[in-house]
Amino acid sequence: MKLNVAANQANLPDLSKTELQILNHLWKSKEGLSVRELHEQIKETFNWAYSTTKTTMDRMVKKGLLRREDFHGVFLYKAEISKPAGLARLISFFMNDLLEMDQTALVSLFGRSNALSEKEVDELEALLEQEASQTTNDNHQSGAEAIKES
Repeated sequence: MKLNVAANQANLPDLSKTELQILNHLWKSKEGLSVRELHEQIKETFNWAYSTTKTTMDRMVKKGLLRREDFHGVFLYKAEISKPAGLARLISFFMNDLLEMDQTALVSLFGRSNALSEKEVDELEALLEQEASQTTNDNHQSGAEAIKES
C-alpha cells in the first residue's frame, strides 16, 4: 500500500477524533475496507447509521485523507496518509501547546512500543521536526510583520 506521505508532510492534517478512529481501522487493513465493513467495526463506538459512516468517509476522500477504489463493484476505502502523518499534528499540539514539553520524549516512547514500526517512528520524528520548524518560521514571520506594522 503506497501512502501519499510527501504531499502531507508540508501540510499535516488536523484530524477530528472521528477521522482519527476511522483512519486507525484503515491503517490496520492492508486491502482497505468497504463502508459496510468499517461500519460494522465502529457502530458500537459511534452508535450512528450506516449512511453517516458513508457520508463521513466520502468527506474524508474529498479532504484527501482516504482514497476510494472500485473492487468488483464494491468501493474499498484506504488511508491516503500514513499513520505518522496522521498523528504528527496531534502529537505536536499535545506536547508543545498543552504540556509545553519537547516531543522527543513521546517519540522515544513510540520507539519502545509496538504502536509504530521503526520506519513509522522515523517518519513521525521527521514530520514533528518539520512541523516544529514550520511553526518557528511562522512565528518569526508574524513577528517581522508586527514590527513592520508598528
